[in-house]
Amino acid sequence: MNKGRYVFSQLCDFLPTDHFKWLVKKYEGNKYVKSFTCWNHLMVLLFGQLSNREGLRDLIVTISPFKSAFHHLGFGKNVSRSNLSKANEIREIKIFQEFADKMVSIAREKRGVVKDFFISNNVYAFDSSTISLCLSVYWWTKLHHGKGGVKLHELYDVKTDIPTFSVITDASVHDSQVMELIPYEKESFYIFDRAYMATNKLYIIEEAEAYFVVREKHKMSFEVIEDKEYNNPSSGIMADQIIRFKGHKTKKQYPNKLRRVVFYDYDGNRTFVFYTNNFEVTAEQVALLYKYRWRVELFFKWLKQHLRIKEFYGTSENAVKIQIYAAIIAYCLVVIVQECMDLKLQTYDVLRILSTALLTKMPLCDLLIEQKEEEFTEGKYQQLCLNFDG
Repeated sequence: MNKGRYVFSQLCDFLPTDHFKWLVKKYEGNKYVKSFTCWNHLMVLLFGQLSNREGLRDLIVTISPFKSAFHHLGFGKNVSRSNLSKANEIREIKIFQEFADKMVSIAREKRGVVKDFFISNNVYAFDSSTISLCLSVYWWTKLHHGKGGVKLHELYDVKTDIPTFSVITDASVHDSQVMELIPYEKESFYIFDRAYMATNKLYIIEEAEAYFVVREKHKMSFEVIEDKEYNNPSSGIMADQIIRFKGHKTKKQYPNKLRRVVFYDYDGNRTFVFYTNNFEVTAEQVALLYKYRWRVELFFKWLKQHLRIKEFYGTSENAVKIQIYAAIIAYCLVVIVQECMDLKLQTYDVLRILSTALLTKMPLCDLLIEQKEEEFTEGKYQQLCLNFDG
């Protein structure tokens, strides 16, 4: 069936094209467009992501020899630096943002729960990563420690290893400001580092009947309501208390009771203090939940290493944001292919194989299914790597 088709074209069969067409119609993305439609634009961006092209020139040079196949690849009649650059500047961001949301939804559904987890609740880790940009080129970025840049804020589903909610802001925006934008789910856990120790934002989670685990940023003033006198050196738990904030501001912002867990990390010789509004899980489970926050940092590392979000195909805010959403779409596409074909390879290994074969003509199943997992051990995306750094 796929004999004679490019690998890239076969990959794109996994995209929900009807939904993309609906978004284009919704935002009138092709209005006044004679050539290089929104679909053509997406295809070129995805090719750039999956093949890890380093810039606009590199991308155009790579695909130019295949001009006769542009139609079959979904690129349209012609792709040039000028029309791609213009599309990046003017095209509606929401088309790509909402399509990324759709891809996330499909990827989560396909993957399901990756492995058995110690609690049945959904568990999400939230963090941000700054993408530094040169102020003289990306003039619209605001200063952050004397540098320009944007921040990608990501809500990451720990159980499925899928990013579920993304926000792009200036690098100058404080992490905690984005907390109120998160779509909190009842009885789900949300794991935060100390940058998110904002009592007024944490109370939003409390009111949503969801749970949080957050690391203490600085010593808080509180009264102990109940001290469980829990001291288990073998597990690292030094204290498990029910407390209430005493500070005038913190007490007003978070009037309810909280749980305070003190954990000693023997490997790193460090003490951590966690706050949570869940009183059911054990103290050890509170510490373990925080360990899983590392998953979102691994995702950022993976994204920056293996997809293209450090060098951009345009200098405007529009171009940068579209490319970041294209990277998320590409990541989800690889996950969807991985799950639909029941591949035993790691996500990075699938991408590595695909990146070298996009412009070859062979059935996708022949390319991927015959590969053995043990052949791809170096540089794996370590999904189970847990530590307390950060």
